[in-house]
Amino acid sequence: MQFIKNLHPSRGTSIFLLLLLSFFFTNAFSQSTYLPQGDKANIVLERMEIKLQKDSILNFSKTRPFSRQDVVGAIEQYYKLFPLPDTSLNRGNQNIVEDIIVDSRFSRIDYYNMQRVMINNLEWVKADLPSYHSKKPIWKAFYKTPANLYEVHVKDFDLVLNPVFQYVVSKETNNDQHLFLNSRGVTVRGRIANKIGFAAYITDNQERDAGYVQDWTDNRRAVPGAGLYKAFKDPGGVDYFDGRGYFTFGVTKYINVAFGYDKNFIGNGYRSMFLSDFTTSNLFLKLNTRIWKLNYQNLFMELHSAHIPGGDKLIGKKYAAMHHLDIAVTKWMNIGVFEGIIFGRKDHFEFSYLNPIIFYRSIELQNGSFDNSVAGIDLKANVARRFQFYGQLLLDEFKLSEIKAGNGWWGNKYAIQAGVKYIDAFTIRNLDLQLEFNSVRPFTYSHNDSVANYTHYNQPLAHPLMANFNEFIAIARYQPAPKWFLQFKAMAYKQGLDSVNSLQSYGSNIFLPNIPPYRVGDYGYYIGSGVQTNVVYTSLLVSYELRENLFLELFGIHRRQETKTSPISSVSSTVVSFGVRWNMHRREFEF
Repeated sequence: MQFIKNLHPSRGTSIFLLLLLSFFFTNAFSQSTYLPQGDKANIVLERMEIKLQKDSILNFSKTRPFSRQDVVGAIEQYYKLFPLPDTSLNRGNQNIVEDIIVDSRFSRIDYYNMQRVMINNLEWVKADLPSYHSKKPIWKAFYKTPANLYEVHVKDFDLVLNPVFQYVVSKETNNDQHLFLNSRGVTVRGRIANKIGFAAYITDNQERDAGYVQDWTDNRRAVPGAGLYKAFKDPGGVDYFDGRGYFTFGVTKYINVAFGYDKNFIGNGYRSMFLSDFTTSNLFLKLNTRIWKLNYQNLFMELHSAHIPGGDKLIGKKYAAMHHLDIAVTKWMNIGVFEGIIFGRKDHFEFSYLNPIIFYRSIELQNGSFDNSVAGIDLKANVARRFQFYGQLLLDEFKLSEIKAGNGWWGNKYAIQAGVKYIDAFTIRNLDLQLEFNSVRPFTYSHNDSVANYTHYNQPLAHPLMANFNEFIAIARYQPAPKWFLQFKAMAYKQGLDSVNSLQSYGSNIFLPNIPPYRVGDYGYYIGSGVQTNVVYTSLLVSYELRENLFLELFGIHRRQETKTSPISSVSSTVVSFGVRWNMHRREFEF
């Protein structure tokens, strides 16, 4: 891990942002908050997109999280085409949807899931709200609707307040430690004068994870998906605070803005080669423009440089600017263009990167080609109302002549993703399958210093494995009944790791500079170079929704790691967990 000096944005940056935000607030249009990380609505939205195939709202699904307003608008637009009987979906307090198939493309479970999306986002529902009220609210003030502890929907003001809780106990083979997760907190969202949206999520967390996760935390000096942490009780336990929040507002009906501290994701895959939500939250300013057949997102972020935790000290800062343009070339196929740049400055923010349109590479060249720039393209196609094909190609650096030579030149740095989703597989309703392949060349995402690498808070911004690997993922998801959910995952990857007894980098650890003495030589770097490590990870989840957003879950994983080059080793682990989860995403460690 490399130390760097603290990086501070200039005072001018703060003034610029204040002026920018002041302009947005004074010209605000109707604005929505976003679905939280891991929201159950994502499943039905994915199915709707593939089955409807030509939906003008759902087809722009590469940039997440999704807007609540857009999600409800898409479902209501569908309702207009296929109005539902009063005895089924449009009665919000109905526990299940009857065996009524209004549109044969969707099952009764799909209709049930659509109904739950509406109940969880009532501030954007245009239907008569009393039809969604609970039959027996608590003390006439709490749980007036099935989804929310406390909510207010009056003129010029919406407020939704919910508790957040998760407790998981686990047992791992060959590990006598007590493994657990204990999270408590609150989430709130709302809207003011139909112009400003706001949301916050705050939890206090203590956990002791499986052995391989503890090893990852020790090596990276970070808790996966979390920020600042401290040791908790016995070795292996961690204590951390997770606070997120943002404001949203609209410049016009086509341009929406969000400013806050949270996570973002770009892509249709289970992983992302561009930007994932694996790492902890960060400060961001997001502009999203949707008009005609275009969706254009600008994302400006403040990130933390690599550091060793401990003590009261200011952590070094760095910055990122990213563009993603999604084009609906047909009603069923979208092609996207992505570019991003990571940079650090000792005394100022690089204002030239605030340009929301210009190609970043040209700015970087004008600045002396000092920063870490990447570019990419992606594709998504919904076919035959059953399949979605998707892929990403990220280019960090390459030479076509060196690729043709096949000598393993270190500078050929790129990442590839290819995947397919199969909905209602083999004509079994609500059985969905997904296959995905990810490949990242050595040294991709790294840089010639320890600042401008593609990381944040000691964690990668894109794929959790960082670089120098091939990965295969298979997922089977089945919802046999409205409240039951089953999911099986199998992941296998081959990666070339760096030797713990040598300073030589084989390109998997993107925190190390990609220059000598860390990199020895220019050639001979292939995927798997270094200490070849093979990992197979499988998991099975059985989940039951006891009441709205309250889940009882049984979860099991088996992980086998084998080192094929000296020192040869093999380690297997099985973990069985049982948990209760309320208004919170699941914590999973799939690496």
